[in-house]
Amino acid sequence: MSFYTKEDIIRRVAEEDIQFIRMQFTDIFGQLKNVAITASQIERALNNEIMMDGSSIEGFVRIEESDQYLWPDLDTFTVLPWRPQYGKVARLICDVHNPDGTPFVGDPRNVLKRVLSRAERLGYTFNTGPELEFFLFQTDDDGNPTTKTSDEAGYFDLGPLDHGESTRREICLALEEMGFEIEASHHEVAAGQHEIDFKYTDALHAADSIMTFKLAVKTLAQKNGLHATFMPKPVYGAAGSGMHVNMSLFKNGQNVFFDTHTPNQLSPLANQFIAGLLSHVQGFCALTNPLVNSYKRFVPGYEAPCYLAWSSSNRSALIRIPAPRGQGTRVELRSPDPSCNPYLVFAACLAAGLDGIEHGMTPPAEITENIYAMTPEARAAHGIESLPGTLEAAIRALTADSVILDAMGPHVSGQYVAGKLREWEEYRTQVSQWELDRYLVTY
Repeated sequence: MSFYTKEDIIRRVAEEDIQFIRMQFTDIFGQLKNVAITASQIERALNNEIMMDGSSIEGFVRIEESDQYLWPDLDTFTVLPWRPQYGKVARLICDVHNPDGTPFVGDPRNVLKRVLSRAERLGYTFNTGPELEFFLFQTDDDGNPTTKTSDEAGYFDLGPLDHGESTRREICLALEEMGFEIEASHHEVAAGQHEIDFKYTDALHAADSIMTFKLAVKTLAQKNGLHATFMPKPVYGAAGSGMHVNMSLFKNGQNVFFDTHTPNQLSPLANQFIAGLLSHVQGFCALTNPLVNSYKRFVPGYEAPCYLAWSSSNRSALIRIPAPRGQGTRVELRSPDPSCNPYLVFAACLAAGLDGIEHGMTPPAEITENIYAMTPEARAAHGIESLPGTLEAAIRALTADSVILDAMGPHVSGQYVAGKLREWEEYRTQVSQWELDRYLVTY
């Protein structure tokens, strides 16, 4: 059901002195892009007539097939509150289409829509609730980011220890002005680390919200003389930043993960979904954790899950089942980090869960012990495997997982793997400061 019509948007642009509209879309690697138009072009934009050069976007199309069109989702129209109040700037999130009007297979938003359509044909609605962590760092005299923070706060601390509190508050207020429903915001474990959680909603809207959230955080931090980063592990010896993803399936308005007749009140379908996630989590790890740096976060003792297990309450497990039951029953995947492309991650998670349901998979036994404290022999006895240890290993796992490759489609999977292999090769051939410090004198 649409909230906005073309006429509504045209009227708002005129009445609210909106002078620029950003036509936003996301590339395969999760970078937000836009084509900015003036208010005089709004009717053309709403008629899907704004063209862009797809060959200039990494992973999109070749130069000989470069013309593509931006089709705005009318319900994503909103004014950016941090821009001037005179001559305002609004945005529309767009799908990318080919000149013949067909959806572009390389558009990550289209990838998610395809998997959601598959779920809908089975009668399911897929809801997600992301929890994004980020760091706020100081900048140097030239405005360049550092990894320094004057923040001495810890988990749930507040000012005056939490020097990022005012910026976090400003971010929350700006997001609420844009229509977000903020459920919680707080200081995280590491100095300078923060988390803001927004309301559980359908997966497409949640992915759109993540892209808007990242833009708001970075923009408002810069406005306050800080640098915000969603880099998974920016500081050695400190906890990294995660993006826990809460998921549930609804059918006919009811949460199908809930069952009053089982001891833990999880339905057989929920168990199958969990089994599907565990079966494919190594395969989609290159999507949930897409950077070389992502794998620096997977270190025991810093809260990031390294091992393939599930539990109703154990936070050392990869998959946790939070306490609420009934309509609030959900599965929390704790491995993703906020550098990921949310459209591809939600598509992969749903495809994995549906595979578990369609094949009637059974998850392993729940692990209630602290997995970090287990010996390798104890983990082996429980059959607990690990996530890939490097981006290269994750890419190998992805190329071996036909379910995740099929969910992305050959264009996206091919371009994504090629791009990530280039990133790995560039990293592999670098000589780091650690190597110089360790070996230059000794050898």
